[in-house]
Amino acid sequence: MLEFRDLFQWDRFITPTIIKTFYWLVIALIILWGIRGIFTGLAEMAISPFGGFLLLLSSLAGVIVGMVFSRIIAEFVLIVFRINEHLGAIREQGRM
Repeated sequence: MLEFRDLFQWDRFITPTIIKTFYWLVIALIILWGIRGIFTGLAEMAISPFGGFLLLLSSLAGVIVGMVFSRIIAEFVLIVFRINEHLGAIREQGRM
């Protein structure tokens, strides 16, 4: 768990702890963007049914793609920090 004193010490990275919060924030923003796109698509259907339907489908696809890509990016950041931890453990084993 993240403690306040960890912010002022360089023994431990805080990014792996914080990345989960940012991931859920991005997911919430993607969902809000998708809801806005759905309502815009429904409103557009009054003017152009086909154009509104395409906007509706693209909003739904954008939400799905956005969720997948945000998960990939979050996992990539966590993998980079995990690699760093493993390399540190290997370095410590070599010193003994």
